[in-house]
Amino acid sequence: MQLARVIGTLVASNKDPGLAGQTLLVLRNLAADGSEAGGGVVAVDSVGAGTDEVVLYATGSSARQTTATRDRPCDAVVMAIVDSWDLEGDVVYRKTDAEGPWAS
Repeated sequence: MQLARVIGTLVASNKDPGLAGQTLLVLRNLAADGSEAGGGVVAVDSVGAGTDEVVLYATGSSARQTTATRDRPCDAVVMAIVDSWDLEGDVVYRKTDAEGPWAS
């Protein structure tokens, strides 16, 4: 599982029928301290996440274990919207915060 921030959505008119009706999100990876960490990924959204939210996602065969993605051609899935996390006793992120590396 990895942390990421939703930075956009992706629309594909022509796609495999197994992806019909699935929302695709563009994610930017985050490090444990909340800073941006490298590249991004496109993931199926199974929880209703929106732009600028911090999410937890899985890749590989684990991505096909949610109700929304079971037996679908999917290599990444958003499976949780993060409310908060801390690192060594310090708060890194709270969903209600308006500042930090995840803020626009």
